Amino acid sequence: MSIVDTPERRQLRELTRAFVTREVLPHLDDWERAGEVPRALHATAAKLGLLGIGFPESVGGSGGDLLDSIIVTEELIRSGGSSGLVAALFTHGIALPHMVAAAGARTGGSLGGRLGGVSSPGDDGLIERYVRPTLSGTMIGALAITEPDGGSDVAGIRTTARRDGDHYVVNGSKTYITSGHRADFVTTAVCTDFPGSGELTLLVIDKGSPGFTVGRRLEKLGWHCSDTAELSFADVRVPVANRIGAENTGFLAIMQHFAAERLSLATQAYATAQRCVELAVRWCRDRETFGRPLASRQLIRHRLAEMHTRAEAARSYVHVVAARVAAGEPVVTEVAMAKNVAVAACDHVVDQALQLHGGFGYLREAEVERHYRDARILGIGGGTTEIMNEIIAKGMGL
Repeated sequence: MSIVDTPERRQLRELTRAFVTREVLPHLDDWERAGEVPRALHATAAKLGLLGIGFPESVGGSGGDLLDSIIVTEELIRSGGSSGLVAALFTHGIALPHMVAAAGARTGGSLGGRLGGVSSPGDDGLIERYVRPTLSGTMIGALAITEPDGGSDVAGIRTTARRDGDHYVVNGSKTYITSGHRADFVTTAVCTDFPGSGELTLLVIDKGSPGFTVGRRLEKLGWHCSDTAELSFADVRVPVANRIGAENTGFLAIMQHFAAERLSLATQAYATAQRCVELAVRWCRDRETFGRPLASRQLIRHRLAEMHTRAEAARSYVHVVAARVAAGEPVVTEVAMAKNVAVAACDHVVDQALQLHGGFGYLREAEVERHYRDARILGIGGGTTEIMNEIIAKGMGL
């Protein structure tokens, strides 16, 4: 039994599994080909309480903590969903926390205090205008940080916001924005000094604002059911009331949320590995070659054993680190290690699982083929494996 398992979380697993079986599996292939999931899926997940897991009831969430969010993510994939589905359905997991933390700091709430948020007079209004509707499934939010020339260099953001009375005037562009096409609003990192100065502020920018253009839908190797967009801003006027926290506190807010985002990606990685082990075991038991099941051969059994070991070891370590984060411990280095451990396990397992499926594994109709494609982004998103290694090296005093 995992250290994060409780009777309540086992019920949460059952609820998630039933949701996937009933609402996802009959349609996932169609969503993959359509390039997005329907908005109605957000509303359905919200009614079940899944969309609001990890967000306080005071802002319209379902309660629970980081560990509960991990349980939902893990079970969604192990029940036959995918990391691409997680990205599409739970994009609010990266679009909303900065608002919730800032409002918590203003009201003295525990979340804001733990995240060190700095309040702004507009933060309470952001909860009502964006957080509650999103957690109820009636709005979709996205997070826009990455820029065409920036990559992992958050401090080097060049999208600018110039104060003009009660508004900011925003100019610049963003890319690789998950749910960028479907989003009703975008939590956007902007530079409130000269481009690349590192003086960042977070603004909530409404879709449809004059000068705000959603560009082409980006075609990707994986995560096909998760729409990805380029965004551009040309003299977009954004009310000061749409600022999250105080001016020039955006960089700190972004850094503070990275732990949860990276642990979510680590969870997606080990859960994908676990699912691929299950698919490979089932295939090797049923598939016969030369009159014998594949699983009867020692070479195959040992390969499956190694895959299982890597997946379970990654899961255990991620759970340990997540429990420490949930307890408020500053474990930046351990979070980076957890992400890299889980991604490495996933990369190995999905490759071996597809190989064991042979030619069938190369077909779109094979579930393992989707996991193989989807897994590749996990070592890139939320900070690349190389960036994680830099963080780990710094933690070692190097």
